[in-house]
Amino acid sequence: MKCPYCAYLESKVVDSRPTEDGEKIRRRRECLSCGRRFTTYEIVETTPLVVVKKDGSRQMFDRNKLLGGLLRACEKRPISVSTLDRFVDSIEQDYANSLVKEVSSVELGEKVLRELKKLDKVAYIRFASVYRDFSDVDTFLSELKALQREKTKE
Repeated sequence: MKCPYCAYLESKVVDSRPTEDGEKIRRRRECLSCGRRFTTYEIVETTPLVVVKKDGSRQMFDRNKLLGGLLRACEKRPISVSTLDRFVDSIEQDYANSLVKEVSSVELGEKVLRELKKLDKVAYIRFASVYRDFSDVDTFLSELKALQREKTKE
């Protein structure tokens, strides 16, 4: 395992335990060159999910890319990184259980938005503004009004 600090290729496992959901193994490692410690996660390799982009190109689903977008949307919100990690796990698991091998970026984005709306409305608006490419204030306001209508229905 390559050290993220010095890029040395050898490390030793200091601690190993399953995660709360039992789906991964969390390993604490120590670099044999610089001595710094870092964490890795081991998961069972499954059939990869391919995302079909709007332009027709295909790329492997990248959980870190999704997690990064969610972290930006949830910045300064009362949502922990572990909650977002479970959120991404849930999205990934839904597609793995459905045995779908390819998903359009539009379908994936809409699924993320539906789930994010349940988690945090402000994060939802932030994520939607980037994902749906709000081009002007009117688009932004119409999304906010739709949220308000939903809230009054509840």
